[in-house]
Amino acid sequence: MPEEGHSLPYVANLSILFKEVPLLERAAAAREAGFTDVEYWWPFDTAVPARDEVDAFVKSLDGVHLRGLNFYAGDMAAGERGLVSWIGRETEFADSLVVALGIAERTGCRSFNALYGNRLDGEDPAKQDDLARAHLDKAADAAAKIGAQLVLEPLSGADRYPLKTAADAVAVLDDLGRDNVRLLADLYHLAVNGDDLDALATTHISRIGHVQIADAPGRHQPGTGELDIEGHLAKLQNAGYAGFVGIEYVPEPDTVTSLAWLPKTRRGRA
Repeated sequence: MPEEGHSLPYVANLSILFKEVPLLERAAAAREAGFTDVEYWWPFDTAVPARDEVDAFVKSLDGVHLRGLNFYAGDMAAGERGLVSWIGRETEFADSLVVALGIAERTGCRSFNALYGNRLDGEDPAKQDDLARAHLDKAADAAAKIGAQLVLEPLSGADRYPLKTAADAVAVLDDLGRDNVRLLADLYHLAVNGDDLDALATTHISRIGHVQIADAPGRHQPGTGELDIEGHLAKLQNAGYAGFVGIEYVPEPDTVTSLAWLPKTRRGRA
């Protein structure tokens, strides 16, 4: 991928990159590779990690800026994709919100990914959506107090997950009516789901709070698939997007080698 085209800053997602080392060592590895900014999925096994776990995580971020963090999304390996609309797990969502805000106070993180949650057997989808609105309202209020945003992400590879296109997520945003709840546009997920990536710049640009990339098919680094990632990012920047671009791909054959597409001079932000 050439250097020209756009000048958007990159942020390394350390829940998927640098998995060659333990999670608490990944920020140092990213810093060594030239990154100044990082993001994570939920970096703990439970909604309420022990205090020393949180302390260790925050300490591991020395030398980098935490730009984004997911709320607790359940057992991702087992196919769970968030608690925002999960009836019966309200306490876990509320608890992870408190933990995330505590981390934000200590790190300056100001963006939280609220994975919507799968449709549940035996539950009315409308009731799940009502719960999602209530949870997003509460989280948006809390985030607004520290100048933070929430982002909603369409996902691929999860049949029961109801947000598959940018329009799906924007419909939730419209219903919610909160300025600090925005679209997370992951070019990989949207492309795999057959969405129109050009519409991100022409139709949805004012709703985008964050962008992530991986090539498709395969979900590996740019240049391994068929997406014109550089072109799409240039269109987004030209349309007014000025935020970070999350590098969220499965690296091949390893993280450092996979980063050959991105010169070191573009991995940091002065």
